[in-house]
Amino acid sequence: MVVSLKKNRSHEVVIIGGGFGGLYAAKALANTNVNVTLIDKRNFHLFQPLLYQVATGTLSPADISAPLRSVFSKSKNTKVLLGEVNNFDPKAQKVIMGDEVIPYDTLIVATGANHSYFGKDNWKEFAPGLKTVEDAIEMRRRIFSAFEGAEKEMDPVKRRALLTFVLVGGGPTGVELAGAIAELAYKTLQEDFRNINTSETRVLLLQGGDRILPHIAPELSQAAAAALQKLGVLIHTNTRVTNIENDIVTFKQDGELIEIASKTILWAAGVQGSALGRILAERTDVECDHAGRVIVEPNLTIKGYKNIFVIGDLANFSHQNGKPLPGVAPVAKQQGEYVGGLIQLRLQGHTLPEFHYTDVGSLAMIGQNLAVVDLGFIKLTGFLAWVFWLVIHIYFLIEFDTKLVVVIQWAWNYITRNRRSRLITGKEAFLDPQPVNNSNNFQTTEKQEPVKL
Repeated sequence: MVVSLKKNRSHEVVIIGGGFGGLYAAKALANTNVNVTLIDKRNFHLFQPLLYQVATGTLSPADISAPLRSVFSKSKNTKVLLGEVNNFDPKAQKVIMGDEVIPYDTLIVATGANHSYFGKDNWKEFAPGLKTVEDAIEMRRRIFSAFEGAEKEMDPVKRRALLTFVLVGGGPTGVELAGAIAELAYKTLQEDFRNINTSETRVLLLQGGDRILPHIAPELSQAAAAALQKLGVLIHTNTRVTNIENDIVTFKQDGELIEIASKTILWAAGVQGSALGRILAERTDVECDHAGRVIVEPNLTIKGYKNIFVIGDLANFSHQNGKPLPGVAPVAKQQGEYVGGLIQLRLQGHTLPEFHYTDVGSLAMIGQNLAVVDLGFIKLTGFLAWVFWLVIHIYFLIEFDTKLVVVIQWAWNYITRNRRSRLITGKEAFLDPQPVNNSNNFQTTEKQEPVKL
């Protein structure tokens, strides 16, 4: 389909979502002959790959955020609106934002994904995930409050629960969080407390599959596991969490139910498409997959609506190898750039071949001087991988002043092994964990009762 400009007015492009997909689509259309309206419920772009460093006190939220108005201040054809879209009228080509109706000629939906608790949404209260600034601040509060609570706790069983951190999910987020918390406990905080020895902290990483970081080469996955174990992280693979409640994690491993008392349980196990994807699917009769992602065509449009694009984590693009593309920043970035270019060519009477993702590789930070990098043609571990990880993340930060601040902060942290953003904000309440057996051993009774650790 070729979209033609209507006489006496510019083509109106509405982009919903200021994450990687929406941001790069808007950048591709900046200063062109179309009008762009970028809508987001936040006034900033968040660099999500570094959220875990906010959660563990290395960086502050402002260090990894860029105000959207600042990003597009020189793009005179781009308008930024703060608000939340809650409905669509695809026949009339309008999006609905509260009482406001915004018309479009082309619509790009890039609202990302939320956490999935696999039908156990009540677990969210006990095990927060990491997708937003608020999530990171809440994680930071829980992590550092646990150490503060342990400093005051006289009961050894309760103190043990306060010094036990459980990460559910062995993907990049879970691995990076586990490594960062282990470094906090075993290095950064060792001299800061008087009544506790932070080296007694337990960091457990629970992974449902047979290895952590399953998306990278097996040898790199093994290297990452070895690096985490060297830091002191306890890795449990082939596990299935069956319950999270009252500061107790219950999981099944090798047919045995195991209970772990932990004051700090963090979720990094699953995602689902944002709620707006379901609404769009209902209004257009397109399909969503089991994770709520919208099924898209080879050019990232949706079936029956060639002027509506869905990109990023919200899109199920399975046309390349039969499997959905992963929900990572490079996918969203390339899709945003593709759609921006396609829109411009359409207005000139041309088009583009179907979208093709170029895999730029996978990487994960384990700890200081420790990382794994899988570029396909080359695989790195250790210090070189760590340097590569730093360079890549600095490169993809949006604004120059943000890059500069992060470089300085990282350099200072490297020299001093300190983390200046260890702020506890929000509520500060310590709920007593449930009494448990203070045993280190995985043992079950003859009645197959849960093992308590």
